[in-house]
Amino acid sequence: MDFLMSGLAACGACLFTNPLEVVKTRMQLQGELQAPGTYRRHYRNVFHAFITIGKVDGLAALQKGLAPALLYQFLMNGVRLGTYGLAEAGGCLHTAEGTLSPVRSAAAGALAGVMGAYLGSPIYMVKTHLQAQAATEIAVGHQYNHQIFPPQSWKVALVAAMVSGIAVVLAMTPFDVVSTRLYNQPTDAQGKGLMYRGLLDALLQTARIEGIWGMYKGIGASYFRLGPHTILSLFFWDQLRTLYYMYTK
Repeated sequence: MDFLMSGLAACGACLFTNPLEVVKTRMQLQGELQAPGTYRRHYRNVFHAFITIGKVDGLAALQKGLAPALLYQFLMNGVRLGTYGLAEAGGCLHTAEGTLSPVRSAAAGALAGVMGAYLGSPIYMVKTHLQAQAATEIAVGHQYNHQIFPPQSWKVALVAAMVSGIAVVLAMTPFDVVSTRLYNQPTDAQGKGLMYRGLLDALLQTARIEGIWGMYKGIGASYFRLGPHTILSLFFWDQLRTLYYMYTK
């Protein structure tokens, strides 16, 4: 569960931070092995880079490399935090007297970090290649012409649906947990709930007593239920729309 929870949490953050990763990649490649003042600066600062990329490459370019970025975050952070969590749960971080050992904690953290970085490195390379791809007038660094899927491929819809499934689960699981508890709570003779006064009360009680992770109980089952549902719904919707336009034009 530690692997899944930490990986999904990192993916949720990645959806918002990936545009910054695109900007960072472009700015780091700008002027590669060229003396200052001898090259054209396409990106003067972070804000200028956002505007330039959105104007020339389109707003969608700010999410370039999102699929490998999500996979990288899930794999790296899932392995890193999950491995450390397992070491902690197994008592490997404590001495025989039961006190926390700084040396063991540092060693476990270092080992977990190395494992996560090693497994995530190939995916990070693909992510970097995709995020560096740009229109000729604002291109920096070497330009790889990767094309993961052909245009209009059903695989594009499939990957997009898988990514959206993560976002949906992260956003909706707290409400799903609360709705389950509201429906399942005991009631008095008038049918009034005995544990929760309503949606907001259920959210507040759960967060206060069980903590933030209590809001995400069953998230693994939710994704394996909601994920395929979202994937198949969007996939069939895209395919039906393609067929409709194919035979009506």
